[in-house]
This record gives sequence, structure tokens and C-alpha cells, in this order.
Amino acid sequence: MPIPELVAHRGYALHYPENTLIAIQAAIDAGARYVEVDVQLSADQVPMLFHDRNLDRLCRARGRIHEFTREQLRAFHVSDVDRFGHAYAQTPIATLAELAALLINHPTVTAFIEIKRAAVEHFGTTVVLNRVLQALAPVMTHCVLISYNVPVLTEARQHGVDRVGVILEKWHHHRNPEVLAIHPDYLFCDAADLPPFGELDTAGARVVIYEITDPEMALRLAARGVRFIETFAIGEMLQSLEALRATAG
Repeated sequence: MPIPELVAHRGYALHYPENTLIAIQAAIDAGARYVEVDVQLSADQVPMLFHDRNLDRLCRARGRIHEFTREQLRAFHVSDVDRFGHAYAQTPIATLAELAALLINHPTVTAFIEIKRAAVEHFGTTVVLNRVLQALAPVMTHCVLISYNVPVLTEARQHGVDRVGVILEKWHHHRNPEVLAIHPDYLFCDAADLPPFGELDTAGARVVIYEITDPEMALRLAARGVRFIETFAIGEMLQSLEALRATAG
């Protein structure tokens, strides 16, 4: 019975505000060997960990990451009030450099760094890529750049980035010529966009499927060739799959 590897989607997002240092550290403490985060640029081009196109859901504020400088963003907090009330009212928006500093202390952890399309649309491919690579320089060997935006990954390859992953809008897009041209190491896809059955043929790329919180579904996907499962519930999923592994053994 193949057991997939687990990726902590935006850290331990089930129990902590997503993309924060506390969520990422909690995921690692729970046993995660892989984490995934989202990156956008501030107005002064500092890479920040943030998923949404605006600050409303997570920070209860108006505006977008790229409309504020790094210094101005210190005034906002990733409290995610709808889920956590005011328990994390003082949790700051983290920088990519701060994540890199955390990863230095965890050299066995691999980080998937998603370059958000909003950043590329506003600043352009070259600026975003250069800023991200600068921030990740101390830990680049432990990181994989991923994105929906294939041109930014194409340019990353030209910069000598060893590992990249394409996030697919639809599963059949893995056959698109621009995707095939960069020989992605990983293919990410929403479980809802997969064909209903059959082996997932990827020409050598490792498949990462999100968002999964059901261990039985994770095993069914692994049987179809999925190597990685991305989940908000990293601790619970690790425990469940370890129990299944022990039973199978």
C-alpha cells in the first residue's frame, strides 16, 4: 500500500493563521517534512507570505499587499478573526526572509514557494523572481519554486533554479507545450480537477494534490500515482497515515 508524503498547506493552517511563522513552525513540530507558502511583494518589493489578493479575510483591512511598504504592513496582523477570534490578534505578516531564517534551523524540511500571480501581474516576472531568489539565497537548495504562472518558472529555469512545480488550473493542462518545455519536477492540482479514475501519467513529474483532509482519499490517490498530498490538517493526517502504515506493516 503506497503511503504519500504530506505537505503542510500554508503551514498548520487548520489550527493557526495561514502563511504565518507560527503556522509553519507548528507544522514542522507536528512532523511535517514539506511545507507550502504563498509569496507576494510589498510596495517596496519585499517578498511577503500572503495568499489572498486583498487583506480583508485575514487582516480585516482594506487594500492589497502591493499597495503598502514593508514598514506599513507591520500595522496589519494575520488574525483570521472568523476562525480564531482574537487569539492571534498580534500575529504579523511574515517576510520570505524570515521564513528562510526559520528553514536554516530545519535543514531536512523542503519548502514549496508559490509565486502568486497577483505579484507577477503588478511587478512583472523579472522583478518578482529576483526578489524571491534574493530572499531564498541562504536556503535555496531546500526550496522549490511553484506557480500557476509558467513564464515565471521558465525564467527561473534560465536562472539555474533546479526544482520548479507548475500549479495546474485543470489536470489536462500538464500536456500544454509551455508546461512540457520546462520539464517541471512537480505538478500541483486540485483534487476536484482530476479525472475520476485511472493512473495519473505525468512524464516523470511528481504529483501533489490538494486540499485533502481524508486519509482514505489520500491512499486512493497514492494508488493512482500521487506522491504528495497537500493538507491544512498536517498533524491529524500524519497521525492517521502513520497508523495505517503500522497496520499495513
